[in-house]
Amino acid sequence: MEVLERFAAGDSDAFECLFRQHQGEVYRWIIRIVRNSATAEDLTVETFWRIYRARARFDARKGNLCGWMRRIATNAALDHLRRSRREVELPEEMPDTGKPVSAEQNEMRQAIFQAMDRLSPAVRATVLLALVEEEPYENIAKALGISTTAVKLRVFRGVRVLRKELSNAGVRP
Repeated sequence: MEVLERFAAGDSDAFECLFRQHQGEVYRWIIRIVRNSATAEDLTVETFWRIYRARARFDARKGNLCGWMRRIATNAALDHLRRSRREVELPEEMPDTGKPVSAEQNEMRQAIFQAMDRLSPAVRATVLLALVEEEPYENIAKALGISTTAVKLRVFRGVRVLRKELSNAGVRP
């Protein structure tokens, strides 16, 4: 608790300690949203810059540093998604499963990428965290600063849009 109080008071050594302890966790959270390692690295640095600038607003007595950091990381990732034209880079190269990829599978993958691109950044982040990363709704709600019901609604809407887009592209799940 002493490190958190020192951090909130502006101690740079305490901030460095927290950075070393939590940078991996923040990076892993961000990469789940943006799906690009280089972008996630940049956003991790941006997140810690935001954390340092907002340190006076952190309540060390509550001690919920991880939740507070996750919320700032989520906001940095969503800000990035809103700014970029192609908001989420899904990997073009999937891990080699040993099986050859058919032309049909490539078409389906491209259709899924295009359908995901049509989701708003907030809905896309929610859908990726819920369906791809299988993150619990409660964690997503806390990170996005919304209710669990809102998470469920975003997932429902996102899935509905994805189904419609894929259906229009001739892809049947």
